[in-house]
Amino acid sequence: VELAESGGGLVQPGGSLRLSCVASGVSVSTAPRSWVCQAPGKGLEWLATFDPDRRIPDYAASKKDRFSISAGSAKNTWCLQMSDLEPEDAGVYYCEVWRMRGRGTQVTIC
Repeated sequence: VELAESGGGLVQPGGSLRLSCVASGVSVSTAPRSWVCQAPGKGLEWLATFDPDRRIPDYAASKKDRFSISAGSAKNTWCLQMSDLEPEDAGVYYCEVWRMRGRGTQVTIC
């Protein structure tokens, strides 16, 4: 499976972004799908997981009030809606499925 993230960019504190991920090569429709982030100088941080078998997504405690993960409108896609962004949210965001990630999309807050 190949993953491709998009939607990152430069945003002011308090702003919003919607990240998208497209998987190709195999269907991920029944797989748990996640977003993780790597802030500058830090390790990967798990943010959220959408599991088709569960009714409610899981979120990191620090993000649950501002981030929302969902399946995308197109097949094999999923999204991360981020609001009220803070400088600490800056980093490279990766979508993840079956422990595989794409190249990431950069989010800059300034």
